[in-house]
Amino acid sequence: MAAPRPHDLGPDAGAQAAPAKPRLESMPNSFRRAQDRISQAAAELALAEQNRRFDAALSNMPHGLCMFDDETRLILCNAAYRRLYALPERLTRPGTPLQDILNHRIATGSAPVDWVEYREIPIESALRGGDLINRHVQLEDGRTIQITHNPIPGGGYVASHEDVTEILAAAADRHLARHDPLTGLPNRVLLHERLDRALARSRPTNRLSVLCVDLDHFKAVNDTLGHPVGDDLLRAVAGRLSACVRENDTVARLGGDEFVVLLPDGQGRRQVETLARRLIETVSTVFEIQGHRITIGASIGVAIAPGDGDHAEPLLANADLALYRAKAEGRGTACFFEPGMDALAEARRKFEQDLGDAAQAERFELHYQPEVDTRTGAIVGFEALLRWNRPGHGMVAAADFIALAEETGLIAHVDDWVIGRACADAAGWPKPVRVAVNLSPTAFRSRTLVGAVARALADSGLAPARLELEIGEAVLRGDGARALAILHQLRGLGVRIALDDFGTGHSSLDCLRLFSFDKVKIDPSFIAGLSEPGPCAAIVRAVTRLGAALGFVTTAEGVETADQLAQLREQGCDTAQGYLLGRAGPADEVPALFAQQRRCG
Repeated sequence: MAAPRPHDLGPDAGAQAAPAKPRLESMPNSFRRAQDRISQAAAELALAEQNRRFDAALSNMPHGLCMFDDETRLILCNAAYRRLYALPERLTRPGTPLQDILNHRIATGSAPVDWVEYREIPIESALRGGDLINRHVQLEDGRTIQITHNPIPGGGYVASHEDVTEILAAAADRHLARHDPLTGLPNRVLLHERLDRALARSRPTNRLSVLCVDLDHFKAVNDTLGHPVGDDLLRAVAGRLSACVRENDTVARLGGDEFVVLLPDGQGRRQVETLARRLIETVSTVFEIQGHRITIGASIGVAIAPGDGDHAEPLLANADLALYRAKAEGRGTACFFEPGMDALAEARRKFEQDLGDAAQAERFELHYQPEVDTRTGAIVGFEALLRWNRPGHGMVAAADFIALAEETGLIAHVDDWVIGRACADAAGWPKPVRVAVNLSPTAFRSRTLVGAVARALADSGLAPARLELEIGEAVLRGDGARALAILHQLRGLGVRIALDDFGTGHSSLDCLRLFSFDKVKIDPSFIAGLSEPGPCAAIVRAVTRLGAALGFVTTAEGVETADQLAQLREQGCDTAQGYLLGRAGPADEVPALFAQQRRCG
């Protein structure tokens, strides 16, 4: 018979076969204490390992880390934090007051530039249990630190400090590569990127528009008021242009006074034309820059894709050709590109080149138109009129090239030559015959004007009272205070000052209030009206009476008929000039006029 298996035995049989484990309650106290020591040692080892890992993590963190309690005493900081502010070991011990650390940073030049903002906003907010604050802090040593303050439940805060100086510099370099540093607008690189993307989206049916905007008379501002004023003016222009367009449009500055507006979403020609007019109007409104009232203008050329070009370069080139047309038509206008404009642009470039050559070689001429006494018919003076005998094209009047001379910066050289030549010619005329030189607003704002006049008088020996400088109302409408100061300096030289084209502006009488002119020249439009019924005769009479009351000479321009001359004489006008009295001619013809006058006398 087989022996019984353990589980076949009764319930007590197994107990007898395998003795039970001893229960903890029955263990001796010494054994329990040993077990506790083993458990404690294991826990201490685990904590030590955890602390080692924590210390290693803190030590190897690339960013500075610090923790402060609710009384701003240091709890801990890592090596990166110590290195960031060059803290000595004594200032990294737990319990160190934050103020001691900040005092060290002040002494070593690593304190925040804006101390109040640094202390009162992020730190105080963290101590109050506010939200996490992440901000850039500029240090006195030039570094920029990104600091994150995070409140700790129960009081205090933990902060991370990262030196982001190089990161921000790299980002600034990337931004600068695509933006104009003066105005902050997109530059040529970013404009081309956006234009290429817009062209890719627009093909083949949707249209986009490019507007080339060029400032009128900007160079004169730079030359007369200085580059700081010119830079502020460009920033103001950039702001006005940007305010005229929509969010998805682009206003870019390509350099100098050249801007481009990109309309990427296919506006119609009428809408583009309306925008162009608005841009011209906003740029033409007076600017207040550094105490100066500055008036400029804008010309605009427009090209529309895909008809005027389906790639960036030809589209911009055609908009630029349209801009040439706008300038040629008198500025302050907008022109759309048309085939054949390249020939006009080439002609204008050649004109500009020839003008530059003429200014360099002083290949200009002065023609002189006589001014006579209305009562005696005697010649009392001549007005100098600038002419350019352009090779292969003949004589060119000043009105056809002065604007270009201003735009290209040649005007200052031309003005100096005109004043010098006029004084030299007049010095050989009989005394007291005068010579009059017309000054444009651009010429009048020149810093060298007073010196050029004084030099011309000294070199020629002409008596200052025999030189008459004519200005228009526009001179006083810009920077009036500066213009008046220059007028008084010129008057101090002893020269005479005349107000030209009187009656054509909105502030003619105000000009008489601002300055005591020696002469007022009545605009030819009023003289032409003397032969017809209307108010012209009364206006001329009123001006001559003003002259008598205020002590200035009145001169009528554009006298062409004997009847006009008779009426002017009757109404008390002092002098006159016009085709009836003598056309303008070269300097070598002036002596013959004096000889004829002597024979008639």
